[in-house]
Amino acid sequence: MNQPSIAVAICSFGMSGKLFHAPFVQVHPGFQFYACWERSKKLVNELYPNVKSYDQYVDMLADPAVDLVIVNTPNATHYEYAKKALLAGKHVIVEKPFVIDVTEGEELIELAAEKQKVLSVYHNRRNDSDFKTVKKILLNKLLGDIVEAEIHFDRYSLDLSPKKHKELKEGGTGVLLDLGSHLIDEAIQLFGKPNAVFADIRTVRKVSVIDDYFELLLYYNDKRVRLHSTYIAREPSIGYVIHGEKGSFIKPKTNGQEIDLMKGMIPGQEKWGIEEEKDWGLLHTEIEGKIIKEKVPSEKGNYMDYFEGIYQAIVKKAEVPVTAADGLLVIKIIKAAFTSSAEKKLIEIAF
Repeated sequence: MNQPSIAVAICSFGMSGKLFHAPFVQVHPGFQFYACWERSKKLVNELYPNVKSYDQYVDMLADPAVDLVIVNTPNATHYEYAKKALLAGKHVIVEKPFVIDVTEGEELIELAAEKQKVLSVYHNRRNDSDFKTVKKILLNKLLGDIVEAEIHFDRYSLDLSPKKHKELKEGGTGVLLDLGSHLIDEAIQLFGKPNAVFADIRTVRKVSVIDDYFELLLYYNDKRVRLHSTYIAREPSIGYVIHGEKGSFIKPKTNGQEIDLMKGMIPGQEKWGIEEEKDWGLLHTEIEGKIIKEKVPSEKGNYMDYFEGIYQAIVKKAEVPVTAADGLLVIKIIKAAFTSSAEKKLIEIAF
């Protein structure tokens, strides 16, 4: 029996559309890569000759064949474009960060419920090998009660991005909204909602006007979780460091699927999402009275799990893989972090 086909429209065919969305939509048997909004450069048909290219967003939304819209445009436009898609009766995936203002997110959630449409935020890093491995270690309680944890996402780039909109001070830019959205979402998934945050957010590149460094300390009743990112780390720190009463787990942060996508690999091929042994994490703990110290094979990563979850949510009313409420939690913590950094004090977070 054939699966119902969901026609997908993507709002941009830059790196995000080309690497993180189009390949998965194309490969998934339940989706049809149907349309793309290209205001200037017409690139989509070089790879996908049967996809419709629209000059105007309003015309793409007016096409009754479009079922699902992926909003992968600059951060400041997420609210506007997602709202227009929902009002047009489309299901919507919004790239992270969900929105740049809490009230915008709340309005979109209400609108999606009113229209009875799926609204999801693309926190794809939940399906990375590294995160899935750390999550399994914690679910299996191999470290005992967790006391502290640290997650890094570091880069090295002294130059400004060639995408000029990413380097403007206004408009939802900066590393906290960008990479920080991933780290905060991961922390929530691993440890739950924090009670408060203390943050140091800075601009460290001499040529930059946006934040390109942050250090967040999330407060829980029984633990502390540090999140860190910088654009000046020629030698990145270890991605995950988790310490519990019985032991520790240390894991490099990897991005194998992204690298494979940049090479033009098709999702689902042999060895897709499988990490090399050099990237396995180190487990040093006590199990049933025995001290062990060994490398742990990484879990298989697969961003397709997210798209399969979206398909099931649309067709069978299953649970959305990443809810808009999940995305809004991240924004609330980011807002509290900016306040903390500006006022140099601990900020409690109201959820």
